[in-house]
Amino acid sequence: MTQAPGLIADIGGTNARFALVPTGTTEALQPLTLPCANFAGPAEAAEAYLKTVNPPIAPNRAAFAVACPILGDGVSMTNHAWAFSIETVRCRLGLKRLDVVNDFIAVALAVPLLRPADQERIKDGQADPAAPILVLGPGTGLGVSLLVPLGSGWNAIPTEGGHATMPAATEDEARILSILRRRHGHVSAERVLSGPGLANIHAALSSANRPMAEPLPPAEVTHLAAHGDPVAVQAQNHFFAMLGTYAGNLALSSGARGGVALAGGVLPRLLPAFRASAFTQRFIEKGRFRDYLSPIPVALMTHAYPAFIGLAGLVKED
Repeated sequence: MTQAPGLIADIGGTNARFALVPTGTTEALQPLTLPCANFAGPAEAAEAYLKTVNPPIAPNRAAFAVACPILGDGVSMTNHAWAFSIETVRCRLGLKRLDVVNDFIAVALAVPLLRPADQERIKDGQADPAAPILVLGPGTGLGVSLLVPLGSGWNAIPTEGGHATMPAATEDEARILSILRRRHGHVSAERVLSGPGLANIHAALSSANRPMAEPLPPAEVTHLAAHGDPVAVQAQNHFFAMLGTYAGNLALSSGARGGVALAGGVLPRLLPAFRASAFTQRFIEKGRFRDYLSPIPVALMTHAYPAFIGLAGLVKED
């Protein structure tokens, strides 16, 4: 007898990615990406997905990963206008159970389950199996979470580390951040270490002594860099270096000698340039604590839907 599948969704500031998980498996099937801007909320997007894939039996349990803090029934997304009640969405979709977690909880839960083919080694090292793993991902925003050993498993801890203040490690970076402060006031790491953040760096570099122009779309900046535009290449290099500095700061702060797992939609598209960048050098440049960071391995997740791996475990039958 056919049993109801689980419904999973990875909901970011730009897209909502859905899939079904058959009972008794952790395999995500029939993935589909829908633009968030096309729907009033996650319930409407989920209904559109289910209408498209038309499963024989409607799901009775679901797990959504959402790019914002989850502090109660009311959810307001950080980089999108969606705001919703978890209970209202559960009832509308006719679900017995709906779990909603921070998006980087789902990504973190995937880390121990990734195959070698699902990741690229960026920095060699020796992981300490008793230490936390830092999970960091520039996409529409900047996700940060921590994976802490717990018995024979792991406990994923959500953070809002992407909204901590971005430091400057060089005079050039200080100038970029100064320009961005005039526009935004507080300049978080996310203001520079995300897709829109790359565009912000490019706009700041392009302004020189003029008022800062409106940022280009991030894809246009990466296109210009790929074709040798000097300002775009400089912006991309700053992005990689500043990411290295910030990742090193977080690894020091969290004791993440278990490794660093990089995720998000930006880096896989820029892998050759990222490999050749100053990321690793800047990651370990912490003065007297260089030797503390040097052994920490860094890997980039290249799996198309890493959050699905973590979410699939949340929709198993009780």
